[in-house]
Amino acid sequence: MEKKKSSKDTTSNLFNRYVWLVDIIYRRGKITFEEINEYWQRSLLNLDGEDLPLRTFHNHRQAIEQMFDINIECDKRNGYKYYIENTDDMKRGGVRSWLLNTFAVNNLINESHKLKQRILFEKIPSGQMHLTSIIEAMRDSLSIEVTYQSFWRDTPNTFEIHPYCIKVFKQRWYVIGYSPYKESILIYALDRIKHIHINEDKFQLPKNFDGEAFFMDCFGIVAGDGHKTENVLIKVYKIQDSYIKALPLHHSQKEVESTSNYTIFSYHIKPSFDFRQELLSHGSEVEVLSPKWFRDEIAEIISAQYDVYQSSKK
Repeated sequence: MEKKKSSKDTTSNLFNRYVWLVDIIYRRGKITFEEINEYWQRSLLNLDGEDLPLRTFHNHRQAIEQMFDINIECDKRNGYKYYIENTDDMKRGGVRSWLLNTFAVNNLINESHKLKQRILFEKIPSGQMHLTSIIEAMRDSLSIEVTYQSFWRDTPNTFEIHPYCIKVFKQRWYVIGYSPYKESILIYALDRIKHIHINEDKFQLPKNFDGEAFFMDCFGIVAGDGHKTENVLIKVYKIQDSYIKALPLHHSQKEVESTSNYTIFSYHIKPSFDFRQELLSHGSEVEVLSPKWFRDEIAEIISAQYDVYQSSKK
C-alpha cells in the first residue's frame, strides 16, 4: 500500500522528480521500471531512501504529459521498457528541450554539491524576475501594464501591451507584444521593466501570429527596423570558419565555397543592427561580400573605428 505524501513532497520537489524522470528515460533511450527504480535509489531527490512505487511512477507520467507535452510510452513487446515517444520534437529544440536541459542540468548540479564551485555560469540580467508574471498573462490571455525605462528616455514610461511571446537572446529575456496605443507589435527587454501589473482585460492572440515565423529572417531580437530580407554573402577566414560551421549564425546558413584559406557562407536574412554587430565582433576574420550597401556600411564603421584609434595616438 502506497504511503501518503509527506511534507517533503512539495511542489518544487515534485517538479524536480518529473524532470529527473524524463532525463533518465531520455538519456537511456529505453529502460525498464526496475532500472528506473535503481537510479531512483541513488538519487538525492529520494529523501526517504525508499523504492519508487509503481503507482507514483504512473502518476508522474501523467503529470509530465500535462506539463511538458512529453509522452512516456511502454514497449510491452520488448520487456516492458519505457521510452520517450516524441524525441524527434525534443531534438529540434523549442521550449520543451530548453526546459528539460535547464532543469536536468540543475538537478545534476544539486546532486553533485562538490562540483558547484567548478561549474561557472554566465550572469543573466535581473529581468528574469518578471518571467512568471508575463507567462501567467500569456497563459490567461490577459493584458499587462508595464513601467518601462527605455535607454532613450530620462524617465520611465507606463503603458499597456498584449504579451504574445517571450524570447531569450544573448542572455537577455524579451517580451514581444502588441501595443494598443501604437497599434503595432513591439519588443521590450525584461531587464528594462521596472514594474508589471496583470490587468483583467482579455486579449485574443491573432490566429496568424507565429513567434518563430515572426523572427524567421532575423538575427537576434531586432525585427521591425525596416530592413528587407536579402541574400547576404560573407567570407570567413581560417580558423574562424570552423567555429561558424560548428555554431551557425542563422538557420539559413549555407556553405557556398570552401578553400584552404577561407569559407564563403550565404544567409537569407534581414541585415539588421544585431546581425551587423555580430559580424563586426569577429574583426578581420569576417568580410562581407554582398549586398554592396551592407558591405559599404560595414566598411564605413571600420574606417570610423580606425580614425578613433589613430586620433588617440596623437
